[in-house]
Amino acid sequence: MNKVFATLLLASTLFLSNCQAGNPAKTKESAGTSGNVIVLTNDVFKQKIFNYEVNKNWKFEGSLPVIIDFYATWCGPCRQLSPLVEELAKKYEGKIVVYKVDTDKEQLLAQTLGIQSLPTLLFIPAKGQPRSTVGAVPKETLEKAIHEILLIK
Repeated sequence: MNKVFATLLLASTLFLSNCQAGNPAKTKESAGTSGNVIVLTNDVFKQKIFNYEVNKNWKFEGSLPVIIDFYATWCGPCRQLSPLVEELAKKYEGKIVVYKVDTDKEQLLAQTLGIQSLPTLLFIPAKGQPRSTVGAVPKETLEKAIHEILLIK
């Protein structure tokens, strides 16, 4: 299981500006989510995305493709990316589901998935293997990834 996600993270081709997970400097958490971005916990991940305790090989539990935004409140690039992720959640409502994971609050999930740099976006198609990108990527790149990875017919 860890090998699957380690491979995904190593395969990331977009390594723009990023924060290293585990930075002790923290700021006050910003207000709650807006739009269709859903806060994801480890328990909900196991129910709706992938139950890594039961399955050794990747088995997506959902029906719609998913984007998961792994972030921290103290991470500048994460704060830059957040409004863009919320905008994309609204734009692709009904076509994809967008989650966000505060890695400080959900350390077990972040560690299990091998998240080491922030922000990390995990793209999970309805069928096929997840892919990821690290860093504050531009909107055009994210939309291209949505169409090429998540919305392929």
